Amino acid sequence: MKAPTGIFAAIVFAASVCGLGCHSYHVETTVDNRTGEAIQLLEVDYPSASFGANSLAAGAVLHYRIQLRESGALKVLYTTGNGMQVQLDGPTLAERQEGRLEIVLLPEGKAEFHPELTQP
Repeated sequence: MKAPTGIFAAIVFAASVCGLGCHSYHVETTVDNRTGEAIQLLEVDYPSASFGANSLAAGAVLHYRIQLRESGALKVLYTTGNGMQVQLDGPTLAERQEGRLEIVLLPEGKAEFHPELTQP
C-alpha cells in the first residue's frame, strides 16, 4: 500500500526542520597543569554541570567537551601537593556559546583563562 503524498511530505518537512533547529553547542575545554607539581581533586564548575579528575600530573593536559545550558561563572578548584586548596574564578560563560576554552593552571594558585567563544 502506498502512503499518501501529503503525509510523506509532512514527515520529510518535520524531519528537516528538526535537523536544522537541533544544533548542539559545545566548548572544547583543556586544563593544562603548569603548576610544577601534581594536583589532586581537580574540579571545573561551569553553568549547570562540572567535570574533573582525581589527579593531574605536572605538565599533563585534561581535555573535556562541555555544553553550556545556562549562563554563569566558571570556577576551578583543586588541591596542591602540600594539601593547600585552591579556588579560582574564571570567565562568565553564556548559554549557547561554542568554541574553545583553555585553562592554564600556574604556580602559587594562579591561572590563565583563554576563551575563544562565539557570542550567543
